[in-house]
Amino acid sequence: MASVATALHSLTVPAANKHTATVIFVHGLGDTGHGWEPVANMFKKEPTLGHVKWVLPHSPQSPVTANMCMVMPSWFDIKSFGFKDVEDEAGMLKSKASLTQLIDAELAAGLPPNRIILGGFSQGAAMSLLTGLSSDKQLAGIVCLSGWVPIKDTLQKMLAPHSKQMPIFWGHGSGDPLVKPIFAEESVEFLKSVGISNAKPGELNGLSYNIYPGVGHSTNMQELEDLKVWIARVIPEQP
Repeated sequence: MASVATALHSLTVPAANKHTATVIFVHGLGDTGHGWEPVANMFKKEPTLGHVKWVLPHSPQSPVTANMCMVMPSWFDIKSFGFKDVEDEAGMLKSKASLTQLIDAELAAGLPPNRIILGGFSQGAAMSLLTGLSSDKQLAGIVCLSGWVPIKDTLQKMLAPHSKQMPIFWGHGSGDPLVKPIFAEESVEFLKSVGISNAKPGELNGLSYNIYPGVGHSTNMQELEDLKVWIARVIPEQP
């Protein structure tokens, strides 16, 4: 039975110039789309990224078991931050349906799928991997910052044929105490096992895996600079 999508409210940061590409960026646990608005505003000032519109969705509010069942912005329930308990597959698939609606809205407005990047931070990164790798639309790429691959067994059955050619930017802090680097390493091994290999030098297709020394469960300027360059290559400005 297909998951019923919840229509999401989103913050939109318009392109500085003619809009020819979109980044949909999904926040982490306890945050909102507003948390990534400063990054979107910073990126749009880049001469190579002025054509990019940013869509920053806000997750629904729901109880999170790992946080004493407090109600907070969350894309799915997390049982524990060891990520070894049963995963909230139903919640993830419901959020996947909602994020797919955002992609469909961009397509309905006339944007081709290869001009759309889906990305996120932490919980939002997990949702971006799940949604992007199983989408029947071949997106331009996926961004995973401080994230992990969720519901691996289910995702393996849902993988789209074009997922093996998907450009993926993965950034992770070596000092992340929450989504520990081992979870990123296990996720990368999973991606390799399903045919998604590291991007070759000078090429976009595949995984660009970047570890940032000393960075915790956050980002830093080097990671953002690397991401800017990657986005500009994946969805370059069009005349």
